[in-house]
Amino acid sequence: MERNQTLNTIFDRASYRGRYKDEPVPREDMKLILKAGLAAPSGCNRQTTSLVAVDEPALLEEIRRIFPKPSCQTAPALILVFTQKIASIDGRFYHVQDYGAAIENMLLAMKSLGYDTCWYEGNVRSCANELAALMGAPEETELVCVLPVGKAAEELHRVSKKAFEERAWFNGYGR
Repeated sequence: MERNQTLNTIFDRASYRGRYKDEPVPREDMKLILKAGLAAPSGCNRQTTSLVAVDEPALLEEIRRIFPKPSCQTAPALILVFTQKIASIDGRFYHVQDYGAAIENMLLAMKSLGYDTCWYEGNVRSCANELAALMGAPEETELVCVLPVGKAAEELHRVSKKAFEERAWFNGYGR
């Protein structure tokens, strides 16, 4: 079966935790990446995800001091993902699904534009409040993810995935 460009991007994407080339990310590319994130589906259209792109050198340095992940140290740009817990009509919350969809859209947009990244979520928790304050985020929002953006300076290392048959079936679990 022949794959199209979208499927090629999905299957070619891999998390990148290495150094980045010292090349700025053009503002137009950053806007496209942000727009891709905001185009993601949102539970009951609550639009709970907000994004902040950072490409200003002094601000990048301040973020790097607070969040010293190695790949963030050389990334020419970062995207900070915020969420807001807003109830749907039936009282349920879909903010986690919302920001997950937004992040995936941005991961794919970055790859399609020739950039690499890694989704930093759990590691952000310890410094989320400090980074949110630095960004001037409203108190009702929560910083949930940092995405470095840039061109890989090192080879991408792909992890092995379990076989399709171990994780996907037709007409019943494990069939």
